[in-house]
Amino acid sequence: MVAATSDRDFEAAFAMIIERHAQVLLISMDPFLIQSTPQIIALAAQHRIPAVYVKSESVAAGGLISYGPSISNAWRLAGVYAGTILKGTRAAELPVVQPTEFELVLNLKTARSLGLQIPPTLLGRADEVME
Repeated sequence: MVAATSDRDFEAAFAMIIERHAQVLLISMDPFLIQSTPQIIALAAQHRIPAVYVKSESVAAGGLISYGPSISNAWRLAGVYAGTILKGTRAAELPVVQPTEFELVLNLKTARSLGLQIPPTLLGRADEVME
């Protein structure tokens, strides 16, 4: 595991990733890392390291793969919760709900730039494939 808590940590983090011969980078759902996604995408491309993100927006911005909870479903559930609360249910009475729908998004242009060939089985399972 490599951690970065500020923008100036990224160069050292990527140097450590290369030193350890990492074959893939997994970006967690940390607010700082999500905000720093453009910088991470650029460094991953520069160092030719495949990276997996949680948000599909990262793939649209040039990341390789995202796999995470469906954002549209999360917003729908938020609306259901808000409606339930507005009808009088106390928020403390509502159950905690874990995501049940996940989305896999792939960027073929990024895969080609990394020299990767995405297996047809993975392409078939993808919810969205970007060129």
